[in-house]
Amino acid sequence: MKTCIKKILILFVLAGIFYSWGCSSSGTDGKPAEVSLTVKANIALSDAEDNPSVVEPVDVIQLSFSRQLNVDTIQDNIELARIKVSGDAEIIPCQTESLQNQVLVFKLDRTKLKEGEEYRLLVKKGILSTDGVTLAADFIGFFAISHSFSLDNVPLTGLTESRAVIMCISDLHLGDDRSFNSGYGWLNDNRSLLAGFLNRVRLSPNIKELVIAGDLFDEWVAPMDVDPLNGKSQSEFLNSIVTSNQNIIDALNNIIQDGLIKVTYVPGNHDMLVTSGDIDRIFPGIAQARDAEGLGKYTPPDRQEIIIEHGHRYDFYNAPDPISNQGITASPLLPPGFFVSKIAATSDLKQTSSRETRMPIAPEKPKGSDFKYWLYLGAWEVILSQKPVEVPRSAKIIKTGINGYTALYAINDLVPQDIGRGILDVNLYKDIEDTWPDRQTRNLVPSHISTAEAVAAGALNIVLDAQALKQYILAPASLKRIVVFGHTHKTILVQYPLYKAVYINTGTWIDSVSPAATFAIIVPPQSDMPASYLATYQYLNDGSIKRLDHAVITYKQ
Repeated sequence: MKTCIKKILILFVLAGIFYSWGCSSSGTDGKPAEVSLTVKANIALSDAEDNPSVVEPVDVIQLSFSRQLNVDTIQDNIELARIKVSGDAEIIPCQTESLQNQVLVFKLDRTKLKEGEEYRLLVKKGILSTDGVTLAADFIGFFAISHSFSLDNVPLTGLTESRAVIMCISDLHLGDDRSFNSGYGWLNDNRSLLAGFLNRVRLSPNIKELVIAGDLFDEWVAPMDVDPLNGKSQSEFLNSIVTSNQNIIDALNNIIQDGLIKVTYVPGNHDMLVTSGDIDRIFPGIAQARDAEGLGKYTPPDRQEIIIEHGHRYDFYNAPDPISNQGITASPLLPPGFFVSKIAATSDLKQTSSRETRMPIAPEKPKGSDFKYWLYLGAWEVILSQKPVEVPRSAKIIKTGINGYTALYAINDLVPQDIGRGILDVNLYKDIEDTWPDRQTRNLVPSHISTAEAVAAGALNIVLDAQALKQYILAPASLKRIVVFGHTHKTILVQYPLYKAVYINTGTWIDSVSPAATFAIIVPPQSDMPASYLATYQYLNDGSIKRLDHAVITYKQ
């Protein structure tokens, strides 16, 4: 019996060997020979029509095949088509040149493919190698040509209008002379760079709109013992900022007065108290986008898929607070972030006094106690650990003189204190966790978020950036597909192919961030093109620009 089984196994093994000999052959290197033709392109391609890859402007596409081709089968089996907004494909008359297994594809006039267009490259299965091998299936790839945007006085070739580009900048944080001379201002070294950039923007023939997405001025960043407005009224303080940054103010006003580029201002958190009247006075003819007090969002009238705002609306520490401290000031608006900025400025300057032991964060909530401030307390302890100040927490040295606040405050007035029996209380911003839902209603937050999420949004960029998806892209019946924020000082571009949407953060111009001097552009679809092109850039010291990232999203009827 064992002998029979052994013979049967040997027969199976021999049969497998003969089968492998009959179905494949090997070269001298022992690798199986190809059973079908394969092809690769020298540009990135996507297999999804609604999510094309983005490539630089090209005039020739090079295809590399795995075998030498039968030249008689090339021309009729390679096709390049332009995708129209209707979804139809318009065949582009092309010519091919081949050498062994390489094929070059180019337009008859040998010009570059049009910027901003989406294309489909098709290699049909009918193409053959010299020994008769064909593709396993049609080879199809989709790609879009990027716009060669620059700040030179050169029209973009992909525009059907003379001006179409929407440019977004944010977080300039213009301060007064004190902030520069004392070393706590955020924008100093980059001031001349910014003025030069704006002068270049003015001369660009491609820009249609310039949107300043918040924190144009800075009224928050000053050490704890420094009067934020320098004892002046709101308007007088703004005048001092204007005087200190006259070249930047003049550059913006020149753009506005030319009337060729629409300039729109959206409030941020550091300039939430700046009135529309003062903005109009400083920048005659500027457009403003405001909704709730200290907030605003902007949608270009002809591009309803775009929404631009600063982003502080969703940040627990930096969203306007018209509810807390009503017994202290008649019209409160400043959130705790104002005081955080003053503490941080003190920490950054390393101002020292007597050292005080910091209160640790309790590992868990003791049972049976009132801990409605527990999350708020924890956030404060994180802030104070990141920005330590060697000043007694009980020392009333924090100067105000802004938004109706006149008193001196201590850190202990802001950080919840244990008043006994496990009960926490606080002097400023009483019940701030409990009033967060009402605060969101007043601040016109489209989709309310929890206190925990809002606190996290103030600490983690990823949580704040995610609000673009939650508040707009995923919102029921929302038309918004391009969302632009500032606020985090971190330039990013995130594509959501599933939703045909893109989120951009414009970054900042302040000295301490890298990369700084950043901006974003949006080139909406031109004519019957379906692709909207988006990119982030950095403006360099030599006047050139460096692209950081780019993407396209498509809109089809």
